[in-house]
Amino acid sequence: MTLTAPPAEQQAAASAHKTDAPAKRSWRHRVSRFDQNASPYFYISPFFLLFGLVGLFPLLYTVWVAVHEWDLLKGEGDFVGVGNFVEILGDAMFWNSIGNTLSIFLLSAIPQLSVALVIAYLLDRGLRAPTFWRMSVLIPFVVTPVAVAIIFSSIFNEADGLANNLLNLIGIADQEWKHNTALSHIAIAVMVNFRWTGYNALILLAAMQAVPRDLYESAALDGAGAARRFFSITIPTIRPTLIFVIITATIGGLQIFAEPRLFDVSTAGGIGGSDRQFQTTVLFLWELAFFRRDLGEASAVAILLFLLIVGIGVINFLISRRISTGDGPKNRAARRRARTADTTAATAAAGTTIATTTEENAR
Repeated sequence: MTLTAPPAEQQAAASAHKTDAPAKRSWRHRVSRFDQNASPYFYISPFFLLFGLVGLFPLLYTVWVAVHEWDLLKGEGDFVGVGNFVEILGDAMFWNSIGNTLSIFLLSAIPQLSVALVIAYLLDRGLRAPTFWRMSVLIPFVVTPVAVAIIFSSIFNEADGLANNLLNLIGIADQEWKHNTALSHIAIAVMVNFRWTGYNALILLAAMQAVPRDLYESAALDGAGAARRFFSITIPTIRPTLIFVIITATIGGLQIFAEPRLFDVSTAGGIGGSDRQFQTTVLFLWELAFFRRDLGEASAVAILLFLLIVGIGVINFLISRRISTGDGPKNRAARRRARTADTTAATAAAGTTIATTTEENAR
């Protein structure tokens, strides 16, 4: 059998093909690696672009305005540094608005979350027509805040409102819902609770439905009642969702504006009552910006409110972290001892595994 050598041109072409193939593969490999590394950043970039446009830039610009004298119509004035903050912190109306905001927040958040938790638990128990009940508790959230405020402003009307008429039926005289500080806070808290309780209940319901039913059945077989199952199984299992609802309710409660703004429109400008008895911090900010035309001090109030929300958010985070690890050691020394014990146990287990492997290899 005779072997014929390939022509020189074919050998040169084959050599060139072999030389170019690694280069092509290398180029494709680099493109693939770039796509793999860069694609996630391209996918999430729209969020950061929108956040920078409508979130970060307004925040930084607010800081810039807060350190200047800034008239609503005349525009930027002289640089004053922390002067606007000093003026605001020395203003009694600012601290009055902070007190009103915290009071309304506590009167609304605590009952709101408690009732939402109970409603979610009842909906999770398997009521008939569950879709109807879920839609029913969500209807108040669909209603606009302006409509809710107008309706409840009429209900708590001091002259002929529904609230006073119902109180008169049981022998209680008319109450000054819009002039008494405590009663006005209660009335506004009722508005907030009416609108947000169902929304929070559905979020908690979604978390409750993810709880394994085997846990309830096992607890029922062990003799645990409904209340014991609720506090020992439901609450610990939905803890992350409950913490989320608490934090969002805190942020929303400290930024309340529409309800106190429209609660008593008879007062001049709707600035929170005739004696500012229910003027919240955002309402005070709005007055500074659009009535006094002082955008510098209004921006300072916005920054202080932002810091207050961040501070309360950090407190909620620390509490939630403690709650989420509530079954673990409580102090640092106990955690250190637990870590040491875990390390010792892991080392002993590894040593046992190595010894067993060595013995088997020796056999």
